[in-house]
Parts: sequence; C-alpha cells; structure tokens
Amino acid sequence: MNLIEEKDKLVSKSKNIVNFYIVSLFFIVWFCFYNQFVFGVNRIAGGVFSVVIYFIIYNYFAKLYRAYKIGTYKISEIIFSQFLAIGIADTVLYVECCLVSRRYVNILPGLVTAGIQILGMAVWAVYTKQYFIRYIDANATLVLYGGEDSAEFVRKLKQKYEHLFRIKECISIEDCTKEQLYAKIAPYDTVILYEVDRGSRTSTMEYCIEHKKNLYITPRISDIILQGFEERTLIDTPLFKYEYHYLDARKYRTKCLLDLTVSIIALIFAAVPMAVTAIAIKLEDGGPVFFKQKRCTVNGRVFEIIKFRSMIPDAEKEGAVIPCTEHDARITKVGRVIRRFRIDELPQIFNILKGDMSVVGPRPERVEHVKKYCLEVPEFAYRMRVKGGLTGYAQIFGKYNTSAYDKLKLDLMYIENQSLLLDLKMIMLTVKTLFTPESTEGFEEEKSKMIGKWKNEG
Repeated sequence: MNLIEEKDKLVSKSKNIVNFYIVSLFFIVWFCFYNQFVFGVNRIAGGVFSVVIYFIIYNYFAKLYRAYKIGTYKISEIIFSQFLAIGIADTVLYVECCLVSRRYVNILPGLVTAGIQILGMAVWAVYTKQYFIRYIDANATLVLYGGEDSAEFVRKLKQKYEHLFRIKECISIEDCTKEQLYAKIAPYDTVILYEVDRGSRTSTMEYCIEHKKNLYITPRISDIILQGFEERTLIDTPLFKYEYHYLDARKYRTKCLLDLTVSIIALIFAAVPMAVTAIAIKLEDGGPVFFKQKRCTVNGRVFEIIKFRSMIPDAEKEGAVIPCTEHDARITKVGRVIRRFRIDELPQIFNILKGDMSVVGPRPERVEHVKKYCLEVPEFAYRMRVKGGLTGYAQIFGKYNTSAYDKLKLDLMYIENQSLLLDLKMIMLTVKTLFTPESTEGFEEEKSKMIGKWKNEG
C-alpha cells in the first residue's frame, strides 16, 4: 500500500468512527427522551427517520466545514468545524421536536448529550491527528516552478503542511531538458507545478499522470475561465461553448431575492451588536462612527462602501494609500476587536439593501487599486463582471494578506461557477471564517497589495 492509499484509509476509518460516535449518542437521547414528544404513533419508524435526517445534516455540514480533514487542518480547526456541524444538527432536530409537539421541550438532555458528543469528538481529533503525524510519513515532494520564484510558496507549504509534503527539491523547469526533468520526477511520490507555462506543463502533467504521481498544479487564469464553458456536440469535433452564467436573468433575480432576504435577517440579528459598536467607537476617541470609501463594483461603477471606523481619524492623510500591517499602530482598541470578528463590515448590510453590493461576490476594490491592477494584469477587470460582495471565495479560502493575484484567481472561480446553491454554501462557510484568525491577518510589513511583479499570461 502506498502513502496516498494509507492516508486515505486512515481518514476514511477516522471519519466512520466519529460519525458512529456522534450519531449513536443522538440516537440514544432521541429514543430515550425526545422521540415521544414528536411521534404519537409509528414511533420506531419516526425515530429512525429523525436519526437519518440528523445524520444527513451533520454529515453535510461536517463535509462543508471540512471537519474530516485530519491531515490538512490543525486540531483546533478540526474541533471547531466539528463543533459547528454538531451544533447545527442538534439545533435543527431540537427545533423540529418543539415545533411538532407545539410546546417547549426540556433542552437539558440535548445539551448534556451535545457536551458528551463534543468532548468525545475532541479526544478523537487529538488522537487521530497525533497518530497521523507519528505513523504516516510525508510524501517525498518535488516542486517544479516556472518564471516565478517558488521560495515564498514553498515557505508557506513547509510552515503549514510539513507533515504532508517532505519537499526535497525545488527546480526551475526552464533549466531542464525533457529527459533530465523526467529523471528528476521519477523517484518522487508527489510533484507540484508552480506557475509553469502551458507548454512545459502539459508534457509534465502527462508524464506524471502516466506514472501515477500525486500531482498538484497552480491554475492559470485561462484554466479558471474554462470552468465557464459547457460541452456542445454540433459536429464530430468536440466543442466547448462559453455560457455567460453570470448574465442569466433568472439567476440574477434569484440572487437579488437572496440578497434582500439575507440582508434583512442579518440586520435584525445585528442591530444590537451594531448599536453597541457605534457607542464604543464614539466613546473611545469621539471621532466619526462610520468610515466611507469609494469602491468599484459591477461594470466599474463606483459607490461608497460603509464600514465601522476601526482606525484613528484621518488614518490616510491627504488621500495617500497606506496598506494596513499586522500590528498597525493606526488601529484603535475597539478597532482591533471589531476587525477580529469582522464586525466592522456589518454596516455594508445597508450597501446590500441599497443594491450596491451582493451578499456573495468578489470584494469591491478601491478605485486606485483597480486602475493599477487592470494595467498590470488586464484579467483583473473580469472581477467586475458581477456585483461586489460582502463575502466571497477570496475571503473564505484566502487571507487578508493573500496576494491580489491569488485573490483574483479565487474570485474568478466563484464567477465561473456561481449559482444559488454556491451562494448559500458561501454564506454558511462565512460563519466559520468569522472565527478563524488567519483569515483576518494584516499585511506583513514588507508586503503591499501591488501585483506588478506577476506576469501577464502568455
């Protein structure tokens, strides 16, 4: 059995164990207590149906929040993801019990069971992760890079995933002949192609696939745009047709209805936190509560985004763009708290109600950034084919200090695949992101949001 199969087998076994543990505890508390309130007749069949519904809900959210990714995520992330999945499933079935029985049902048995579920799950996560690191060897990995230096990429990979990838060599693909390249690849389990041009990438991919290597590539922008094509059979030559999914009028109306519904519900729940935040900002330094800034949205239209002020007044004097750093002295005490939990973004609910933004979409960029980015990477204009959003791919799967070029790729992945179901998925994933510190990291001191160093694609 090779390393990849061994890891997959471990993940599958650990998933089955935690699933059995969580669902079994729910089964016990449901049949011993809650089932009698829901089903007057056919209790066994009704109880089994409720357990199946519970399993489906729990398993869906566990997959959505990647709560089974033992090898990929830190223990704290796994536990928090499982906590969300368990909490949502338990809450849904408890609410069902109260609604069907038309009365308040004692929540204590459910809370005790949830506590036992979470405690056992935490033990499972710690033990499985330790077992994974101790007994499963990392893949011997070769990184092949193109025009871009891979040093920063490799540094991040080693920092976060050293237990998965044992990077032994980083080689410029441009410095090798085809024969030399294949000889280099042969002894490795895993090959990563980092920013490799199409010509070299195709032949290398074919070799790796033929020899069953564990293969990763960084996509080009053109690769992502291909996701917007659909297969067409008109003649005996295969054809792909670009479908312009983001221009579908029916999808647009559905998205507008979702924006309106979600923003109204969010405003109701956020009213008290917003009021408390406004008072705290005013009491700290007496400055303005809100911060407004010109941003670009669909078709380059400019609007004013509204946020709670998290920095000192006049943080950018004379209009100069000063990127935020990780320990920026301009951030106020209240600002650090509200930025940590994204509370500073809440006033953008009014931008959504006004129609300037959507709930899900690429984050609207500052006007001066858009002009510069579009000159350096013309594909950046593709982001403005749809309305800017409060949350999106780049916010969920990236960080605050993720490069603008990688954020562009993430946003294009959303644009080419957007749908009502994807928007709902992004909204649910945002709940987890709010409590993930990495996603709100500031820029490192030596970095800015400039993307000029990245080449246009050939």
